[in-house]
Amino acid sequence: MTFLQASHHTAGPQVRDDMTVEVALSVMAGARSGHLVLCDDDDARTGVITLAQLTAARATPTYTDHVRLLDVVGVG
Repeated sequence: MTFLQASHHTAGPQVRDDMTVEVALSVMAGARSGHLVLCDDDDARTGVITLAQLTAARATPTYTDHVRLLDVVGVG
């Protein structure tokens, strides 16, 4: 599922789009959700990210625990 395909999700846990992937995975697990709604500094919705996207990002050879959601979805 791509970022655009997932964008039909409007409800769900909201997180800052500059959050790290590791923290986002923790929030997602705690909320028992397969996606997160991304918001910017002004709490404006910037998109949605899915568990599949986060899992794929972690599987890349360049992944570190400093990678942010913005880096995964290319927001900004």
